[in-house]
Amino acid sequence: MENKKVYSDSSSNGSNKSNSIKKNSMQSSQLMKLFEDELKDIYWAEKALTKAIPKMIKNATSEELIEALTSHLAETEEHVNRVEQVFATFGKKAEAVKCEAMTGLIKEAEEIMEECETGSMCDAGIISAGQKAEHYEIATYGTLRQFAETLGLTQAVTLLEATLKEEKAADAKLTELAVSAINVEASELKEIN
Repeated sequence: MENKKVYSDSSSNGSNKSNSIKKNSMQSSQLMKLFEDELKDIYWAEKALTKAIPKMIKNATSEELIEALTSHLAETEEHVNRVEQVFATFGKKAEAVKCEAMTGLIKEAEEIMEECETGSMCDAGIISAGQKAEHYEIATYGTLRQFAETLGLTQAVTLLEATLKEEKAADAKLTELAVSAINVEASELKEIN
């Protein structure tokens, strides 16, 4: 009969060493690289939105829409700060890399505002453009939150979850505004050729 050696390290020291090695390996993993890249992307997007939302506010006519956009602008400024905090949770300086998706969404929003008549039609277009941006952010923050959880970045999870909830609430508010009045008003307008 062959003797097999069984190694068991039940001491907390060995367990901590194993957890430390696992954590270091996670933080140098391909997922960590993707997490950082996506974080740079959303950081740029949030900063770009702090410039785009005031243009939407300027073009909106519905008081409720103006209030919703103004409130979300303040949240977006906080989102920029939170992303900076997420970078800090794993010892990196915040860095922005141009987000092509948000660039396109902002360009589309600007085109809508240029092409539509002032009033409920433009408000409906602003809501449409705003919701497209919100859905991009919801998808991104949901993914980043899951990456952070897999990587064991618990502080980042908390920060990303807070932003994700705010993005979902902003989207719900835009839907409420569209459904309750703005889309109905825009549907009653006759097309001008």
